[in-house]
This record gives sequence, structure tokens and C-alpha cells, in this order.
Amino acid sequence: MGQTAYFDCISGISGDMTLGALVDLGADVASIEAAVRSMGLPKLSIRSETVKKRGFRAISVHIEHPPEHAHRHLHHITEMIERADEVSEAAKATAAAIFQEVAVAEAKVHGTTLEKVHFHEVGAIDSIADIVGAAVAMDSLGIENVLASAVPTGTGEITIAHGRVSIPAPATAEILKGIPIVGSDIRAELTTPTGAAILKACASNFGPLPSMTIEAVGYGAGKMDLEAQANVLRVIMGEMEEDSPELSHRIEADRVVMLESNIDDSTPEQLADCASRLLAAGALDVFQTPCTMKKGRAGVTLTVLTSSNRTSLLENIIFEHSTAIGVRRYHVDRHKLRRESTVVETQYGPVRGKLIDLPSGKRRFSIEDDDARNAATSHQTTAAEVRTAATKAYEEQSK
Repeated sequence: MGQTAYFDCISGISGDMTLGALVDLGADVASIEAAVRSMGLPKLSIRSETVKKRGFRAISVHIEHPPEHAHRHLHHITEMIERADEVSEAAKATAAAIFQEVAVAEAKVHGTTLEKVHFHEVGAIDSIADIVGAAVAMDSLGIENVLASAVPTGTGEITIAHGRVSIPAPATAEILKGIPIVGSDIRAELTTPTGAAILKACASNFGPLPSMTIEAVGYGAGKMDLEAQANVLRVIMGEMEEDSPELSHRIEADRVVMLESNIDDSTPEQLADCASRLLAAGALDVFQTPCTMKKGRAGVTLTVLTSSNRTSLLENIIFEHSTAIGVRRYHVDRHKLRRESTVVETQYGPVRGKLIDLPSGKRRFSIEDDDARNAATSHQTTAAEVRTAATKAYEEQSK
């Protein structure tokens, strides 16, 4: 098996970020330039430089070529790729697959066919160079398996050839169908159509960093400077353990927001009411942790886990229904096991539960606590007896 590349998209992904990270991993710029020139672009040049993004070193790639105003169709680009005698067959197939993803998305968004759809930004020479260059670079590095993290898109609006649109841009959103994304309050286009298409065509799986032996790490710089974080794409290359691809299918990853406040002057009743309201408003989890505050007073840390689109709503509930006067908020990455709901028939009636996929490939059955207590009350038995009966019923059912 060839090399595995894990795309860590904490600041999104674009074509130039991808190419920069692959160059940082060791792909030769001169060879990439020769390959792209052989597509019928003899005056194109590619250079790379080391830059700093929020204090972190990364490679920035610059595509230089004479100005042009052509709008290309898919068949034009396919023909350019096919006649490139410095591009391997494997790299040609990868580049064609990436452009195909863009074309399908553009056709869907604009209500036309693959034959009639024409590219704007992605049809420009620099984007062609990014895509073909990335395909050539991955082939030269021996990358055969691409995995990636969930993808942030950013928020706000941008102007494209068709006018003002929301982020993610329509084509980007279409390409990202089926790919896990994470919310981000950064007002910028973090993921471009080119970057999304590279992932859609090349990545076999999305989730946390898999078990692997790291051999090299590359950083590709984006053009923007972000205030909150370094605008870089990190690509980690190495060899995976044999069972890692299978394991990664069973573990999901996303990014959520953690809200925290240290409180020492709310009553237990107030905090319980606040927690109930937070859960009712869509919080993923709410819990309290004892802590010692300034002046030695005992207090609790109220912690709320939520999706980014509910952050302000839940923050307001904390302020309104507790004595908190400040809330800390930060993004956290979350790994979770896949699960699905099920119902088993027992002598106490139907009981709901969850089937949880473990990394080993086995499944764990967990009964819903409310059902266990309700069934126990109805049949004058204990919740433990109901759980035992439900587990036995599941085992019989799964044979």
C-alpha cells in the first residue's frame, strides 16, 4: 500500500493551500511546473516561498501566467489534461476526477448539462494549475490513500461571477454534499470549490486523525490572513496500520462549541432550572463541576456543549436564568461512536435502546433509561430487571 495523506482542514482548504502543503511534503516544484506547462501552457511558471501565518511557517505557491479571459467548458479542460505528456496517467485520472466534481456541481447549481456548463474561477489558469499540480504532486509522493478531517466553510458573503452569494458558495455547498462540515464563525471563505472538489474526488473517508506512523508533515498557506488562527492546511503523510481504514469508518468527528461559566451565587434550584432550559433549547449536553472560586468560595463550573448555530441562544439562557456575569466560549473537536436507535420487545413491552458501533467492530446495546424506569413502574419491578430483559431480547434478536 502506498502513502496515506491526512488533510487537516482546520482553516478550510483551497487549491493553492493543497499544492503548497504537498510541495512542503517534498513534491518538486520544477516537475510540477513542467507537467502543467505540457498542457499547452508554455508561459506558465510556478514558484514557492516560505511564509509565516500567525507565527507558523508554511509554503505559499504562486502561479504566474499571461492574463486571459477565457471561460472553458469541461471538454476543453479534459483535452488539455489528455495532451499533457509530462503528466502520468494516474495524475491525469485524478485531475479529471476533480474537474468532474466541479462540473457536476456547476451543472446542478445553474440548471444545465455537463456539456454546456462552463467554468469561471475554476476554469482560470491558476486553478487549473492548482488542480493538475496537486494531482501530479500526490502521484510523485506516492500518495494512494487520502483521508481528511471535517471541513469548515466559514461564514458571511462573497462576490463571484454571478454576483453576491452566501458562504459556502453554491458550487462549494453542492460539492460538499456527503462530506462532514463544521461550523465556523470566521467571516471568510475558508473552503473554495477547488478545495472541496479535491477532497470529494480524492478522500476516501472523513474523521479524526487515524492510527498511522507519521513520516512527514506539510503546511500550505492560504492567501488570506485570519485574525483568529493560522490560515494553513496541514497534510500529514505516513503509513497506516492495516486496520485503521476500517476503524475510521466507525468513529465520527465534528466540531462543537463549549460554553463555560464559574458560578458561586446561584442556588441549586436555579442551576437545575437553567440546565433544563438549556437542554430544552437544543444543548447537546449540560453538566456542573464543583470548583473553588476566588476568596475560597465553593462554586460550580456550568458547562454547555452546543452546535455553533445555537451558541448565542444558549448563552442568553445562561445569563437570564443564572447569576453568571461572564461566559467563556471556545471550539472543541469531538469524536463519537456511530449509533442508531432500535426497539426490542420484552415481557415488559417494547423498550427503546441504542446500538453503538465499537472500534473493534462489535456492537453495544444500551437501553434508554426513561423506558427502563417507566416499564419498571408499570410492571412493579426494578429498572435493573427491565435492562436485563432488554439486553437478553437484543441478544436473541441479533443471533
